[in-house]
Amino acid sequence: MNAISQPFQITPTGLKWDNHFHRLGPDFYTALAPQALPEPYWVGRSVAVAQILNLPAAELETDALLQALAGNQPISGTQPLASVYSGHQFGHWAGQLGDGRACLLGEANGFEVQLKGSGLTPYSRMGDGRAVLRSSIREFLCSEAMHGLGIPTTRALCVVGSDEEVARESLETAAVVTRVAPSFIRFGHFEHFAARQQLPQLKILADYVISRYYPDCQTASTLSANPYANLLQQVTERTAVMLAHWQAVGFCHGVMNTDNMSILGLTIDYGPFQFLDAFDPDHICNHTDRGGRYAFARQPDIAHWNLYALAQALMPLIEDQALALQALDTYKPLFASHWLQLMRAKLGLTAGRDGDDTSADQALVDDLLTLLAQDRVDYTMFWRRLSQAVASQQFAPVRDLFLERAGWDTWLLRYSARLDGLDTQQAADLMRSTNPKYVLRNYLGELAIEAAKGKDFSVVAHLLTLLERPFDEHPAFDSYAGLPPDWASQIEISCSS
Repeated sequence: MNAISQPFQITPTGLKWDNHFHRLGPDFYTALAPQALPEPYWVGRSVAVAQILNLPAAELETDALLQALAGNQPISGTQPLASVYSGHQFGHWAGQLGDGRACLLGEANGFEVQLKGSGLTPYSRMGDGRAVLRSSIREFLCSEAMHGLGIPTTRALCVVGSDEEVARESLETAAVVTRVAPSFIRFGHFEHFAARQQLPQLKILADYVISRYYPDCQTASTLSANPYANLLQQVTERTAVMLAHWQAVGFCHGVMNTDNMSILGLTIDYGPFQFLDAFDPDHICNHTDRGGRYAFARQPDIAHWNLYALAQALMPLIEDQALALQALDTYKPLFASHWLQLMRAKLGLTAGRDGDDTSADQALVDDLLTLLAQDRVDYTMFWRRLSQAVASQQFAPVRDLFLERAGWDTWLLRYSARLDGLDTQQAADLMRSTNPKYVLRNYLGELAIEAAKGKDFSVVAHLLTLLERPFDEHPAFDSYAGLPPDWASQIEISCSS
């Protein structure tokens, strides 16, 4: 936690820094520099994220930026810090948490830039403040995969590796992932000050979030012109939309603690995540989650629970329980309607053609998911094959995915009737732009990690290319879109992932 000793600071081309969060004051963070990472090397880099920072792609080739993003060299204009927050973990109050292995450098071109794995902070508790190569590659690739899928998410600029050893279940090597987002503020930031009854700080934080990210809450009259109730409603709505996307694409977050929930409705903190292989609503991707609190089908309700925790933290500012409940009540109908909208698109269906179509389409989707669960059909492959089948009118490859084919045949008759009268080509085009060919399956991540351990970063680069454009065919990489190998089911991921 000591200041970096190098006598000069680098100034990467294009990066103009501001430090809005730093100006909130020391109640909200501890100012500190990242710890140096010995002999760093590039593991993966995103030109697309460099562009949103106004950072020339050529900078991603320089040793100066490599050293800076490893924590070895200060960057001119930054004011590094680790923020403090609290939260509920697995449904239980955990008290003070905070950035235990992350350092916020500042804000470049309107985006906060954070080094994850940059060493000890006052909030590290029993941890060492480091991230490992395995988890850093997973976060880097999945951040960009989610963006490619059109799902609200934090982003990742790069991963920097080192041969420095880090002890987890076994000895691993260290890495730092550079994360990018409009803000990394979480539900837990509000819970922290509410739990400590630090109401002036709670108000400062809420006013900051409203001013920077939700300015219309100051003037909206939706909830009796109460800016804090309006904030709760808008966060509720963004969270509902994000969860609808997760459920539609088959994404399991794995650790939906309140300190892992973004105040901007972004997917944040990629730890024990997984995209479903076989469709199983009860799937638990996090082996630390022995009670199944964060099982796939429970995610929407858990997000709603977390929003109640946020509402409780905001109550000293809202001061009206009825308004808070009114804000929270927008969650379930918005989630349901947005999820059905996404599922209709996956089926190539436009909005209902008459008053009965909503309930009919809901039943069509529900019955399909029941069939997928009964036969544990591969979720991503099913939807992509269905897209191709609608285009070609050849449904045998889809039928081959099922064991109980009579049920599929019956459902297909209903689906065909629903498609009747629609433009089939238009429906197929919609489906191919909605149902990805490529997602970051766990086994693909493992392939990239194993290669990277041997200093072969080509798999990371190839996956990044596919995941940035997951709806494209990329025929040279068809094998990455196939069924997972048998060993994939043996992969265990936990909170250390």
